[in-house]
Amino acid sequence: MPSLIDIRRRIRSVKNTQQITKAMKMVSAAKLRRAQDRTIAARPYGSLLRKVLGNVAAAVANDESAAENPLLARREERRILLVVITGDKGLAGAFNTNLIKAAGRFGPSAPRRRSPSS
Repeated sequence: MPSLIDIRRRIRSVKNTQQITKAMKMVSAAKLRRAQDRTIAARPYGSLLRKVLGNVAAAVANDESAAENPLLARREERRILLVVITGDKGLAGAFNTNLIKAAGRFGPSAPRRRSPSS
């Protein structure tokens, strides 16, 4: 049977652990709130970008001279650049690993797509 001192020490240890856990929850809630705020703040940018790209696509479809622009020309894909952005926060190891594996599967063994113009 543990002594009174051992029981008190154990109670103090559990209370300290509870305080640490509560502080960690508060920090993670604040980080989540900030991330959500940044996502919501980026929505107007995304909708404007979608509108601009829609306007460009409509202009190319309606104007033959715009289709002659070398930046809008359809050509065969010879090289594909894949930009992989991984998480930089702690405890994201599995996420990063799965992302890199998926990028590797996309790489050399990916089937070649035919160009829409051919």
